[in-house]
Amino acid sequence: MSDTETTSAPAPEAPNARRWPILGLLGLAQLMLILDITVVAIALPHMGAELDLDRAALTWVVSGYALTFGSLMLLGGRAADLFGAKRVVLAGLAVFTAASLAAGLATGAPLLLAARIVQGVGAAMLSPAALSVVVRLFDGDERNRALGIWSALGGGGAALGVLLGGLITAGPGWTWVFFVNVPVGLIVLVTLARMLPDLPRVASGSLDVPGAALVAAATGALIYALIRGGDHGWLNTGTLALFAVSAIAYAVFAVWQRRAAAPLMDLRLLGRRPVVAGVFVIAVATALMVGVFFLGSFYLQNHQDQGALMTGVLFLPVALVTMAAATASGRVMGRLGARALAAVALVVAAAGFLVPVLWSGTAVMVTGVSIAAAGLGALFVAASATALGSVAPHEAGVTSAIVSTFHEFGASAGAAVVSSAAAASIATGTGATSAAGFDHAFLTATAIAAVSAAVAVWLIPSTNE
Repeated sequence: MSDTETTSAPAPEAPNARRWPILGLLGLAQLMLILDITVVAIALPHMGAELDLDRAALTWVVSGYALTFGSLMLLGGRAADLFGAKRVVLAGLAVFTAASLAAGLATGAPLLLAARIVQGVGAAMLSPAALSVVVRLFDGDERNRALGIWSALGGGGAALGVLLGGLITAGPGWTWVFFVNVPVGLIVLVTLARMLPDLPRVASGSLDVPGAALVAAATGALIYALIRGGDHGWLNTGTLALFAVSAIAYAVFAVWQRRAAAPLMDLRLLGRRPVVAGVFVIAVATALMVGVFFLGSFYLQNHQDQGALMTGVLFLPVALVTMAAATASGRVMGRLGARALAAVALVVAAAGFLVPVLWSGTAVMVTGVSIAAAGLGALFVAASATALGSVAPHEAGVTSAIVSTFHEFGASAGAAVVSSAAAASIATGTGATSAAGFDHAFLTATAIAAVSAAVAVWLIPSTNE
């Protein structure tokens, strides 16, 4: 865009001396956002019993957060470019922390659902702004290492949330899945306010409110369609109508962006091969990760009669393997390249998905999911490095938001697809029909990983030009 500055980022010439501690704090804040999905999911039965919530309300406790989070991230990324990443990071963290306190104090569905939506607003501000800070503070091989750590926290956080959700729910109670965010959020907020540098604003002009409303409506409709498709069927009239609304809204958004004086994003970003490849891989990685966690949790609880707490404990090695693989991949990324790393990671994931199909039992399930998680942890790094590896400073906020948005698309699609494939397993819980349903779902994940490996080799450029 003509109103941007492209020479204001100091990272390549003078790396910030506090960049690694800042990365740790931003990663902890991002971990809170990721944990808040799986931790809350584990606590849902207890919430429902205590607050007398029906099935629809319980669904919206999770979906309301995911919808708001996913649909507003482009707005959050653009705000970081316009108003300064530090300001948006701190504002988003403050909103998320305050909403967490309100959610823990909720005595009924209205306040709980409202607090979850506000949590999503804070998360949509914080996540893309924080990632844009990481992209601007690090460069070259250091950026790959930083993205590896960022990916480790994001990928491992989903599995870690299963464990923490079980521990918190069985211990102090479900309210603490929200209350725990308050002291952590305040400590991180105060520390970041002192440590974060005032990175120069990299865009000027006003916020494109009509464009933000259009893309929020389009993204929200698409995520809701993906969620609804798993519950009501992909050819259900309501599901198809949501897909149609999303497509129309995106089309109108594209037309508006060409006419707006200060557009929300430069649509030419979506024509760059590295960005397209990166968002494809991040969507696949997240879909497979969320899908396999969903499958593994239901398999262990419904088919192997494990309790919520034991299921969480069994997911601990999955979290550790994911984090270790992502961190290691960030260190070797420069030597392997994103294309080779993504292909190998997807093949490893496909092999892991096959393990529960060929054999059965709790130990086999944990082993297979752990192998798959190792591949997916590395895949997150390849995706982030591909999409963000060569963006200009004035593009960091919006590109980070695009990556984060496709992360949410993948999460919604993964849960919807595997829940449809394993519908019999989830409904019956035991018996031959259940086992066959789980096999079908894991074979579906295997096929997606294998096909995606071929697509990644074709789509990811040899260098991020």
